[in-house]
Amino acid sequence: MEGKVYKRYVQGRAKKSPIIKDTVNAFLIGGTICTVGEGLRQMYTAIGLTEENVGTMTSATLIFITALLTGLGVFDSIAKRAGGGTLVPITGFANAVTAAAIDNKSEGFILGVGGQIFRIAGPVIIFGISSGVLYGVIYWILKMF
Repeated sequence: MEGKVYKRYVQGRAKKSPIIKDTVNAFLIGGTICTVGEGLRQMYTAIGLTEENVGTMTSATLIFITALLTGLGVFDSIAKRAGGGTLVPITGFANAVTAAAIDNKSEGFILGVGGQIFRIAGPVIIFGISSGVLYGVIYWILKMF
């Protein structure tokens, strides 16, 4: 009974989220990030890099830009407005790693930065690899039939 009363109290006090505005912002800003990535890909292709190197350079450039903007405190402002739109995998990952490194630099390079850098991104890596392995095993089993 108390749980229902508390839940009603919280719902009455909670700020309502402007879902349409949030969705449009996530779409526009996430789309802009993807458009920048495609522009980089086109630029690297135009200067004559191989397809493999184009992908590597595009990813590295997006990581660098995100890390720089995170270090300058700009990425957080973008993320507040974009919400899930900044979680485009490579930029979201770069932000998570960079932010953890910045937050823990006062504790030293080894125990601070080195020990905490994958605090947020670590589970993403673990679940990503585990999902890939599981998918590979299922695919391998299905190919046998």
